Amino acid sequence: MRAHWIVHLLMALLLMVLGGVGLIVVLRGWTNYRSAADTFTVDTVPVRGVAVVFGAGVWPGGRLSAILEDRVYTAAALYHAGKVSKLLMTGDNRTLDYNEPGHMRAYALELGVPDKDIVLDYAGRRTYDSCYRAVHIFKVDTAILVTQSYHMDRALFIARGLGLDAVGVVADRRDYVHIRHYWWREMLATALAAVEVYVTHPVPVLGEELPIWDQR
Repeated sequence: MRAHWIVHLLMALLLMVLGGVGLIVVLRGWTNYRSAADTFTVDTVPVRGVAVVFGAGVWPGGRLSAILEDRVYTAAALYHAGKVSKLLMTGDNRTLDYNEPGHMRAYALELGVPDKDIVLDYAGRRTYDSCYRAVHIFKVDTAILVTQSYHMDRALFIARGLGLDAVGVVADRRDYVHIRHYWWREMLATALAAVEVYVTHPVPVLGEELPIWDQR
């Protein structure tokens, strides 16, 4: 009798796991479908005021990872094409010796973007935090999101869920190491994003308001 009960319990757990996996796959497919119509190239994207450039890894010595280098390069191309007037560089700076936005700014300056049009967000530790702070700290209401295709649908999903009218420009300029791992990681990250946007509504690190158009 006990063995029979254990079998039923295991079957129920298996069904729950399969159902959860199914929901995650469906959610990822839905966000990918939704984002397709609002993802553009530098040439085809409509003009917006601000490009939100998401941080990524920086190597010791300050060298940008390939993914981050391509994001900043693409943002600079948007600026020079007249598609945006401001670049909001948002990334991780939770320790003194790790500063994604600062290194992003340095590369953008090398690419000819004027310093007055580069705004740094040092508390963009996650995509959710970056989008939340863009709206509530920097008072951005419409923007172009700059990131790679593996990350774009989640970024757009979060941005819209937080009230940011956003489109995307993909920064895929090369093949990336471990890209397959990133795609799989996004499955779970998108599920977490749905919980945060619709259920838990976490509030990231905030601070005083710094409207982006008041910064010269």
